[in-house]
Amino acid sequence: MTSAGKLYLIPAPLGESAPVEAVIPTGTLEILRSIRYFVVEELRTARRYLSKVGIGVPIDSLHFFELNEHTSPEQDISDYLQAAFEGHNIALLSEAGAPAVADPGARLVRLAHQKNIEVVPLTGPSSLLLALMASGLNGQSFAFVGYLPVKPHERQQRLRLLEKRSAAEQQTQLFIETPYRNEALLADILKVCRPNTLLCVAANLTEPDAFIKTQTIAEWKTTPVDLRKKPCVFLLMAQ
Repeated sequence: MTSAGKLYLIPAPLGESAPVEAVIPTGTLEILRSIRYFVVEELRTARRYLSKVGIGVPIDSLHFFELNEHTSPEQDISDYLQAAFEGHNIALLSEAGAPAVADPGARLVRLAHQKNIEVVPLTGPSSLLLALMASGLNGQSFAFVGYLPVKPHERQQRLRLLEKRSAAEQQTQLFIETPYRNEALLADILKVCRPNTLLCVAANLTEPDAFIKTQTIAEWKTTPVDLRKKPCVFLLMAQ
């Protein structure tokens, strides 16, 4: 038997500049405003988001649980879902974009399925899909591979593998990096990938200074771009 409450997966804005209403559908915001229990990646960001939304009650009256990279794999998070069995809906909020995609919230979603709690994904921004849509690369076959290795040698090996996989399967490869390592990642892409391989860089999506450009590796080598402190999605397509 399913619980009376549901787990809603509610996207968050990708940046700070765009008004919430510009990137989050009205229906999603209406459901968000009705919920009082939240599992969030970062408490401060979530409270700021809810304040902008206009939750309608004092923020301090809401119930928050944190689930992020610091949450131990051994930690029992089943209590995070207890409110659903008491008839309350719960919202899962990512730091930015769609929850449970490149996000620790996937662990909670899996647990909800195990406990027969209904999971309801809601529409909103996803940097991965927005980047793929705007890239002009293969949207019929693509793979999101998350973060690449931090060590340069291992990262370069992974890039070569992804390029080979893209060539063999004609598949777009999507990956991301923490903003302060964007420049190093781009340098490695330009170093190891073939001149005619296509690369799309999508930065600060939905923000006023959003940057999206697709061109060959050879063309990128003559294109200056500043990616410091900007959330980016990288898309690779071998020709």
